[in-house]
Amino acid sequence: MRVAVDVGGTFTDFVVYDGGKVETYKLLSTPRQPEVAVIEGLRRLRGVREILHASTIGTNALLGQVGLEPPPVALFTTEGFRDVIEIGRQNRPRLYDLYFEKPRQLVPRDMRFEVRERVGPDGTVILPVDEGQVEALAEAAAGRGAAAAALSFLHSYLNPTNEAIAAAVLRRRFEYVSASHEVSPEPREYERTSTAVVNAALMPIVGRYLRSLSGYVEGIGARLYVMSSSGGLITVDEAARRPVQLVESGPAGGVVAAAELARALSITRAVSFDMGGTTAKAGTIVGYEPSITAEYEVGGEAHYGRLVKGTGYPVRFPFIDLAEVSAGGGTIVWRDRGGALRVGPTSAGADPGPACYGRGGSVPTITDANAVLGRLPPVLGGGITLDLDAAWRAMSGLGDPVDVAWDAVRLANMEMARAVRLVTVERGLDPADFALIAFGGAGPQHAAELAEELGISRVVVPPGPGVFTALGMLMADMKFEARMSYPGDLEGGFKRLEESLAWADPTYYVRLADVRYVGQGWELMVPVGRPASLDSVRERFEERHQAAYGFRMDRPVEVVTIRVFAVSVRERPRLPDPPAEGEPRPGRRKVYFGEWIETPVYRRDELPLGYALRGPAIVEEASSTVVVPPGWRATVKNMGVLELTR
Repeated sequence: MRVAVDVGGTFTDFVVYDGGKVETYKLLSTPRQPEVAVIEGLRRLRGVREILHASTIGTNALLGQVGLEPPPVALFTTEGFRDVIEIGRQNRPRLYDLYFEKPRQLVPRDMRFEVRERVGPDGTVILPVDEGQVEALAEAAAGRGAAAAALSFLHSYLNPTNEAIAAAVLRRRFEYVSASHEVSPEPREYERTSTAVVNAALMPIVGRYLRSLSGYVEGIGARLYVMSSSGGLITVDEAARRPVQLVESGPAGGVVAAAELARALSITRAVSFDMGGTTAKAGTIVGYEPSITAEYEVGGEAHYGRLVKGTGYPVRFPFIDLAEVSAGGGTIVWRDRGGALRVGPTSAGADPGPACYGRGGSVPTITDANAVLGRLPPVLGGGITLDLDAAWRAMSGLGDPVDVAWDAVRLANMEMARAVRLVTVERGLDPADFALIAFGGAGPQHAAELAEELGISRVVVPPGPGVFTALGMLMADMKFEARMSYPGDLEGGFKRLEESLAWADPTYYVRLADVRYVGQGWELMVPVGRPASLDSVRERFEERHQAAYGFRMDRPVEVVTIRVFAVSVRERPRLPDPPAEGEPRPGRRKVYFGEWIETPVYRRDELPLGYALRGPAIVEEASSTVVVPPGWRATVKNMGVLELTR
């Protein structure tokens, strides 16, 4: 028995795979102690041998969630560079906002310590580190209450000798030490230092959380693996050592699942669309592989799905490329001072949740809007009985409840369309060439209308869409990463990285390179073949540059960083096909599609293989509801996939 657990903002999802049989269930999350809901759900099972886990604990901690505040962190850096972490890049996200404030410093100035050492830009050690000074500074930091230490020396990505010596000294004093050459061996002093600091801040929190969870898992004789932000599973030890790679672990599972479903259905271009209780996320899948980015801004603000640089904490680590907007089922609907209807960014969360949950919530949300429009069943997954009267009352506070609900759904769709355009149009891709793979508890409710907004004509809804992200972990491979900057010998550098990851006993290696034209400030990540050569890298880089920016330059290219993923392929669950025979008996209720229409309501588990139905229609199941608008057709495909076409 293998169990995948995805801790979300509203629900904690469980997918159980046992001998070819897949079962799912949900529990309300326990945000202040996320392991409580996880362990409660696992206690329902017997005979578990493997647990795969994704969590938002890293992001929540950096956002200051009560009970998860980062402990005091000390930063040790090269003499003269203590303020790099605060100076940053001088980005001003809102140019004319006189009241903008940068995110709070994870390391206050009195907890930053300068070390006399120096490595040159060519990697030469100009001034060796003084171990005695580091010991004295470590004692001072501990005396000021530091619980973890971050270490970032100048040019340590080229030669980590001084940093490694200092790290050994600090580890005699601190349990948690984050050295930049171990976490992010890349140029750009600010981003590398920020990554080391974020990692240090998360080490005690994630370490305690994983120890608590591991204690229970070991007690039942099972193994625990954790989903990383790059879309692969890692060991608990690796997660505790570099917790910075868990920041987007939950959303990554959904994209991995969508990529595997795209492969099974031979869909070479797909958009992964995940709409849950708090946010909606979109990512692209080309050639069955999710797009990867090398940098993320943790805890930053989003403007129409685009992360605003300078509002969060930069992290240089591989992440699945996702755009995220505040448009989930729990997103609050409101009116601004001018009377205009607005959606988000605030969410009602899991507690109290939407008004229709009957848990004390009174503000209207997107879920309440769908309830008013007749799109939701009387009972949701997780055993929540809807209070329709509460939903109508909440919407009535903003005007005519039906008009408000209809406008709110359309506004949410427009907001989510922006997220999809960010990962398609802004990457040089046409969304009309893609299929939309929709999941999350709320995703299938909006998918068809969202597709219309984007010009997409094919929507795929997997079985169990509300727990599909958790299912993605059962489809993920083990995946470990290593990188090197400015390799003199490209092929030799890749081989050294592969040798450093040989302990993982991988099935194969994936090679990537961050490349730019000489003189450019930022890079594009491109795949690299075997053997690696600068000519082949240039060719792939210029193709990517042309697609992203619409032009090429007559300049030489340079490889800034190379990275390798060691991938160990794991057995994937085979989703069963639905029965080939059967005659569903739909119920009926009035549903609003711009007007009230008497609409057939189907149970998804009653639909046989090959069954086709025309919209308007509603298809209900335990974890989600599929809305088939007028003008759309839905067909049951292999593995129980529901395919919607215009």
